[in-house]
Amino acid sequence: MDAQALENEAKSAISGAKTLNELDEARVLYLGRKSELKQALREVRDPETGRVLNTLREGLELAIEQREAALRGADLEQRLAEERVDVTLPAKATQRGHLHLITQVRREVEDVFLGLGYTIVDGDEVEDTWHLFDALNMPPGHVTRSPLHTLFLNGDIVLRTETSASQIRVMEARDPPVFIVSLGRTYRRDTVDATHSPLFHQVEGLAVDKDITLADLKGTLLHLAKALFGEDRRVRFMTDFFPFTEPSLGAAVSCFLCDGAGCSVCKHTGWIEMGGSGLVDPNVLRNVGYDPEEVSGFAFGLGLERIAMLRHGVPDIRMFLENDLRFLRQF
Repeated sequence: MDAQALENEAKSAISGAKTLNELDEARVLYLGRKSELKQALREVRDPETGRVLNTLREGLELAIEQREAALRGADLEQRLAEERVDVTLPAKATQRGHLHLITQVRREVEDVFLGLGYTIVDGDEVEDTWHLFDALNMPPGHVTRSPLHTLFLNGDIVLRTETSASQIRVMEARDPPVFIVSLGRTYRRDTVDATHSPLFHQVEGLAVDKDITLADLKGTLLHLAKALFGEDRRVRFMTDFFPFTEPSLGAAVSCFLCDGAGCSVCKHTGWIEMGGSGLVDPNVLRNVGYDPEEVSGFAFGLGLERIAMLRHGVPDIRMFLENDLRFLRQF
């Protein structure tokens, strides 16, 4: 084998390679396992020939390494030149998320009462039976205290069935006047169907001060109904019963779809139930250390899912928890 001729031929092929693929082909041809140089190295018999051939191999490997570095550098420069970014071009549009419908309704309700001077209270979702039942004047045999209705965790520790317990805790910690609304998740042992869920959201309001009357309660709920359902909404009050209020009133808003004429949404009554309300029972005031001869108050409770269903015609409460983007994107 003529080592000099092989070296000249190989270096010419290496320097003439225009791409990394061509360079790799030259590497295989001149340094591969079946190349002439590799075969000669296997058959070498004297030290001098071995030194010459190894020197040739090292020279070719160095030439390939240098040519590869040059080709990669040229490729990088070309890509940098061709892939320039025009920073003046508008960015690609990204799809942004938005608040869940229940969160939207919650914030609307919060805004209404912040505008009236109320304080927003976040209570605990795990409560004891004193704050959730006893202090709210619920007798031992009340249906709400049954394990068939309430999720008991340990002894007298339960998942709250309503956010009213927050009102008791606030009144225990503050002297009147008290104007608060408490919003959040609540839990009950309800069988899941189109209108019931074991997890739902409530807003409950409380106002305690001197000379609070039913007129204050009616005016507050009328203001809330108009803010949530429109300025032309009418509110109707009916007598009802709740252990923690006396007298107790049920509140209904004129149907936003038929305006009182009667339709399937309002079950042909012209009215849609909003929730319960009333003047705070004197026993509840005594339980927190207030003197019912000095102060009075009103309280009310509404379901946020119910408000959302009534406003937007949502037929099934389960849709709020299914995370179906086709539904959620509508709001």
